[in-house]
Order: sequence, then structure tokens, then C-alpha cells
Amino acid sequence: MGKIILFMGPSSSGKDTIKRRLIKENKFALKEMIMSTTRPMRTGEIEGREYYFKTVEEMLELEKEGKIIEKRTYKTAYGPWHYFTTSSSIDLDSYNYVGSNTLEGLDQFVKYYGKENIISLLVTIDDGIRLQRALDRERKEEKPKYQELCRRFLADYLDFSEENINKRHITSIINNGSNLDNTMKEVEKVLKLNL
Repeated sequence: MGKIILFMGPSSSGKDTIKRRLIKENKFALKEMIMSTTRPMRTGEIEGREYYFKTVEEMLELEKEGKIIEKRTYKTAYGPWHYFTTSSSIDLDSYNYVGSNTLEGLDQFVKYYGKENIISLLVTIDDGIRLQRALDRERKEEKPKYQELCRRFLADYLDFSEENINKRHITSIINNGSNLDNTMKEVEKVLKLNL
């Protein structure tokens, strides 16, 4: 049976950059786990690359069919945005997967697949660097959503508190504060031990 590698961390910590590089370098033959969302597509995003963009009605139908492994809803300044993973997007009999999620999402994956099938990596970074990255990314949007950026930054402070982290089985904590090459070396060490 395959394993699921889950990167968790606050927004703009670099978890998606690390995930994309792992897939591109292809040292571990990982298949990307693509989540779904009801939030609007950002500039430069492509359907099926960053997310599968769904309507609320489509999400509710998948939920009714029992195909949602994990789901969370954020009350944003622009209304509720839902993020979720469907069971139809994962075939652990054939592949190892890599994706990113939240600590609560980790709980749901562990409940669904078992702790032995999940490799969980928490990506950390200095808050100042993270806030600057988020601001730089948001400035590129046609209509920047600065209110939402601030809401997420403050919510992440609570969501990734030491207390919340200590409640979970985290395989490894990876600091993404130096440079990406050093971060990737740390990630690869963890994967070699656990895959």
C-alpha cells in the first residue's frame, strides 16, 4: 500500500513550493494529490493543477455520495470558502501521494487511512518572512484581497499554535527559513526514512 505525504503549515510558509519541487525532481515517484475548493480561482491558477474548482452544489453532491475524506470551511471577508479532498482522487494501491493540508485535515486523513500510511511534515518559517511573501503574492492579483490575507495570517497564528501542533503525530518539522535547497535536503532525509 502507498503512503500519503502531507505538508502542513501556515499560508505562505512554502509548503506548496516544496511539494511542486518534489514532484518535478521525481526522486520518489510521487503523485500529486489535488484538492478541491469553492473559492474563486486566483490569477495564474489552472483547473486541476492547484485545485479542482467546484461549486457549492457540486461539493454537496460529493458529500452526499460519501466521497469527501476531509473538508474545512473558512469564513472569509468574501463569504465561506470550502476546501476538501475526495476519495476518488486517491489510489493508494498504486501510488504514493503528496499534498498539503491543515492540522485538522491531518486528523481526518489519519482517521481514514491510518497513521501508518501518513507521513506528516510541518513547514515552519519566521512570521515576518511569511507575511512579506503573502503580501508579495497578493499584490500580483488583479483585485488584491488584503482583508483576507490579514484574516488568514491571524487565523494561522492560532491554528498552528504549539498546543495544536502537540496534539498531532507529526513525522517531522521542517524549517523553511534558510533557502529552498537546504529545505529540500531535509525533506528528502525524512522521506528516505519513512517511504
